[in-house]
This record gives sequence, structure tokens and C-alpha cells, in this order.
Amino acid sequence: MMNDKIVLVTGASRGIGRAIAHAAAEDGATVVINYNHSETEALGLAEELRSRGLKAETFRADVSAEAEVQALFKFMRERFGRLDVLVNNAGIVGNNLLLMTSTEELDRIMAVNCRGSFLCLRAAAKMMMKQRSGRIINLASIVGRRGNRGQTAYSASKAFVIGMTLSAAKELGESGICVNAIAPGFIDTDMTRGLKEEVRQKLIADTPLKRAGTADDVAAMALFLMSDKASFINGQILGVDGGQVL
Repeated sequence: MMNDKIVLVTGASRGIGRAIAHAAAEDGATVVINYNHSETEALGLAEELRSRGLKAETFRADVSAEAEVQALFKFMRERFGRLDVLVNNAGIVGNNLLLMTSTEELDRIMAVNCRGSFLCLRAAAKMMMKQRSGRIINLASIVGRRGNRGQTAYSASKAFVIGMTLSAAKELGESGICVNAIAPGFIDTDMTRGLKEEVRQKLIADTPLKRAGTADDVAAMALFLMSDKASFINGQILGVDGGQVL
């Protein structure tokens, strides 16, 4: 159980982040729902959780902006005095063939997926090292491990997350901090529902379980990594992909 744990989920207003925030709150944690543009969804989620007697707060911050990340973690220190779990979920996707990917598109993806994840990781590590405890869960992707046609920039950004996770796990382990990553496969979310039906069916066909995953599938893994049962799991890239990585 996550009773009295303080959990920060970035990009938590929709999709996988929302499901993780929901699961953590239901398990007893106090959840801070970070969002950038989706204020209505974030406030609605917090209100839904509080109406059920669960603990949730919101904080708007663009994770790619260093000053806003600093403000977010200042809020965490002043409001709670500690941080038990960071779920580094905020990210954007980009679908374009290599020769059609503009430098501006590359910069936009890297700003959120790489810079944003790094800034939050660094800020969380600073808090957790003083506590001598903590869990950091980074959201990677199957394409960061195996690549994907039409996603060169996005795949590269998720490979960054994987490398960042492995290095941080080696550095922070001696401070009692476990750093792991979840690498989802094809997950049915708002982000993927815009895909053409033939693309969706091909992705499902490439998955041995022959179905798309759900945000709740990913949230279940995140909840496990937050728990005491995962206290000796560190530096792992855990696929939630139905076997698609095979």
C-alpha cells in the first residue's frame, strides 16, 4: 500500500499518466498531478479523486522549461517536505519519415522527452538523496529499444530516456533510490487513436497477445515499481508490450 507516500506524476492529465495517478491515489498515495496545457482534464481528475476521499493536488508546469521545473519542485518541498516517487511521464510523440522531419520538430520532441525528463530526474534526485530513499520511474517506449519506421526523432528521444535511466540507477542506488523505466508497446490512448486503422491493425498483428495494451496495464507496472515489493529492482527497462519487443 502507498499510504502516506507522496507521488508526483508529470503529464498526468491524460492517457498513461492519468491512469498512473489514478492507481496511485486509489492505493493510498497523495498524488500531485502535473500538467501543462490540459488544465480542464487535470483539475477534473483531481476533483474526481478528492470526491472519493482520495488525496490529489495539481500543479501546472512545462517540464521543458527549467524555471517551471524549479517552481514545481519548490512546491513539492514546501507543501510536503519530501518526494517518495517521481513518475517521469510527460512526453510528446512525433511521426514522420526521416527526410520529412524538420529541425523544429526534432527540437520540440527533444525539449519535452529528453530535456524535460532530465530536468525532473535531476530535481527529484536532489530531494531524494537528502532523504536517502525514493523511486524514479521513467516512461520510455518499445521504439527506444528497437526503433520504428517513421519515428526516428521520437525513437531517439526514448533511447535517451533508457540511457538516462541506466546511468542514474548506477549513480543513485547508493542513496537508496531505485531508478527504472517502463517501455510500453502499442497502448490504446488518445495519442494512438488517431492512427489509421490499417496501422493499428498491423501493430496489433505484430503483438503476440494480439491486442493493444491499455493505460491501466502500464499503471499496474508503475504501481508495482512504487511498492515495497520492488525494493531490489533498479536499473531495469520493463516492457509492457504484450511481447511486441520479441
